[in-house]
Amino acid sequence: MSRRWSVLIVGLFAMVAGCAYQYGLPYLIPALRADGGISLSQAATLISCPVAGLLVSLALWGVAADRWGERIVLATGLTVAGGALLAATAAVHHLVALGACFFVAGAGGASIHAASGRLILGWFAAHERGLAMGVRQTGQPLGVGLAALALPPLAAGAGLAGGLVFLAGCCLAAALLVAVVVRDPARTGGHEPHGGRSPYGTPVLWRIHAASALLVVPQFAVSAFALVYLVDTQGWDAATAGRLLAAAQVGGAAARLAVGHWSDRAGSRLRPMRLLALGIGVVMLALTAGALTGWGGASAVLVVAAVITVTTNGLAYTAVAEYAGRAWAGRALGIQNTGQNLLAAATPPVLGSLVGGSDYGTAFAVAVAFPVVAALLIPVRSERAPGRSATPEPTRARS
Repeated sequence: MSRRWSVLIVGLFAMVAGCAYQYGLPYLIPALRADGGISLSQAATLISCPVAGLLVSLALWGVAADRWGERIVLATGLTVAGGALLAATAAVHHLVALGACFFVAGAGGASIHAASGRLILGWFAAHERGLAMGVRQTGQPLGVGLAALALPPLAAGAGLAGGLVFLAGCCLAAALLVAVVVRDPARTGGHEPHGGRSPYGTPVLWRIHAASALLVVPQFAVSAFALVYLVDTQGWDAATAGRLLAAAQVGGAAARLAVGHWSDRAGSRLRPMRLLALGIGVVMLALTAGALTGWGGASAVLVVAAVITVTTNGLAYTAVAEYAGRAWAGRALGIQNTGQNLLAAATPPVLGSLVGGSDYGTAFAVAVAFPVVAALLIPVRSERAPGRSATPEPTRARS
């Protein structure tokens, strides 16, 4: 297997390990409520702590990746995350300490978002990056799917600590693989779209950042409350609901691959992103109607929503990295992820308060407008084609 595909596979595993705890903690909500005797709103706030940790460190990890390379950043960050999750097992019954451990784990794991996408920009040519980034981005739904499949039975058998040990082990294993396998691509002075200068002289990147952040809201409205919605409203047991949602995450991963290939064939990242944003709005409207009326088929719509809401991330990441160029990709991806995770951190507690005072349909209804506004913000006319004839950058590892 060539070096670049080995790097991509290890980067994918790093994404799976990181996203399993960053975005998969909702599958521990029943255990959190049972072990700690806390409310749904308190549990929703607690599971947002890793995302809050991401917010304070993403830009710093991006600067570090641009300066020192991806291998050091990924291995260090994943090791910090694994250690923090192990420490969390001793704080299961202490809400503040548990939140602090989750916060530190999120801060360490932020490295995967700033660095692993940057590797693809260096190792893959322009006409391959959509698919390659799609592979990398499947790490998020696969990580959430892994959490959905593994955490409910682990928590049922060994309590909250059992799930946390599993998540810590995944992070530490990923750190070891990164240290052994990953090599940074050679740095070159050419092929920089802005001559190495800041790409923020125009509003293009800011509009992509804003649209991507808005698209996080429906994604997290679904992922944060899908399990409890099926259990509380549809009468499912937690393990069965977890298996269904794990299958939905696998579907989301496959959809990201298809969308990445679509963008390579179309020579555009942003046109497919706009079409998908509009599709997300339609699906969320259908989910809202089903939840408000108590329609039994809302479970099927929920699965569709779990798939389609994750499809735009890879397109946005690729567009940001290509527009910024390798000299600025780490910082640009750090800013991209900061905006996304700001809304990701806010979505569960805000919608959790709505659920507590009303119902799930109201929470889903709030999310309908966000993808529509995102579609209007996406700067399709300003997009530079990825370039089928673009010269691939050297794929030599740095010594």
